[in-house]
Amino acid sequence: MNADIHNIVILTGAGISAESGLATFRGPDGLWEGHRVEDVCTPEALARDEALVHRFYDERRAKLAEVRPNAAHRALAALDAEWPGDLLIVTQNVDDLHERAGARRLIHMHGELQSALCAACGKAVRWSDPLPPGTACDGCRKPALRPDIVFFGEMPYDMDRIDAAVRDADLFVSIGTSGAVYPAAGFVQTARHVGARTLELNLDPSAGSVYFHETRLGPASMLVPDLVRELLA
Repeated sequence: MNADIHNIVILTGAGISAESGLATFRGPDGLWEGHRVEDVCTPEALARDEALVHRFYDERRAKLAEVRPNAAHRALAALDAEWPGDLLIVTQNVDDLHERAGARRLIHMHGELQSALCAACGKAVRWSDPLPPGTACDGCRKPALRPDIVFFGEMPYDMDRIDAAVRDADLFVSIGTSGAVYPAAGFVQTARHVGARTLELNLDPSAGSVYFHETRLGPASMLVPDLVRELLA
C-alpha cells in the first residue's frame, strides 16, 4: 500500500455483518427479514403502521444479543487503535458490532438499533429494551419515541463531518456495500475527485465498482484482516 497514505475513510455496509449472522438490508428477494423495506423503513410506514415498525426494530434489536463481531470488525478495530493518522469508519449498519469489536472512530450514518429518537424534540437516548409505540421522551415528556433509524427520505447523520473526512482522505475503502444507496454510494466519486486512492472489498462487484481503482472480491472476514495487515506493515 502507498506510503503516502495518512488519512483513511472506510465505509462499511451490510456485507460486513452478514458473516456474523445479520441479514443484509435488502436480500436477493428484495426483502429485509421478510418485510418490504418500504413497509418498515420509511416515514410513511411509521405513520401507517406504527406498531409494525416498532415491532420490527424491537426484533432486530433483540437479535443483537445472538451475534458477535467477526474477524472483519475486529481487524477494523485494530486499525482504529493502531493507525497514527486520521481514520474514520462510516457505517451504514445499525448494529453495534463495530463498537463491540472496539472501534471508536466511528459514525453510524443511518442510525442505531440501540438508540431511540424523540420525534417531537429530537433528543436521542440509548435504548436496549423493546420500544412500544407511545413511549414518552424523558426530555419533553411527549409520547413520541421512535426507533433512531434514518428512514428513506430522511437525512443521514453527520454528513458534514463525513464529507470533510472524504475530501481529506488519501485512501477510501468500501466494504460490503451494494453501491446503490445514496448518499453513501456517492462517497467514492468524491474521493476520486480529490485524488484519493479508492478500494472496494466485496463478495461481488458493487453498482459503483467502476469508480474504484481496485476491487478485491471475497468474504470480508478474510479480505479486511489482509488489508489491515497491509496498512499496518
